[in-house]
Amino acid sequence: MTQEEKTQIEERIVDVLKTVYDPEIPVDIYNLGMIYKIDVKDDGAVELDMTFTAPNCPAADFILEDVRTKLESVDGVKTANVNLVFEPAWDQSMMSEEARVELGFD
Repeated sequence: MTQEEKTQIEERIVDVLKTVYDPEIPVDIYNLGMIYKIDVKDDGAVELDMTFTAPNCPAADFILEDVRTKLESVDGVKTANVNLVFEPAWDQSMMSEEARVELGFD
């Protein structure tokens, strides 16, 4: 797989991640800054590191399954491994400008 193909797959992944929401927050997980790493391998496997805004997120299982399902639906993705990480700890500075405006932080 070429670097260009990987980049295209990563762009499609970002697009689908922008459709995943925490039911309690009206901003998608990508713009919230909850995605730490997207690694597209040569064989089409994807390694994704993500976190939650709080370690005891009540919607954690729902969000993780939504992410995994949507990743596996992306054209070019053969398998998806979603790693839940808490280092570094999420904070509001990780949000995009769009998310900050939507949530009234700016």
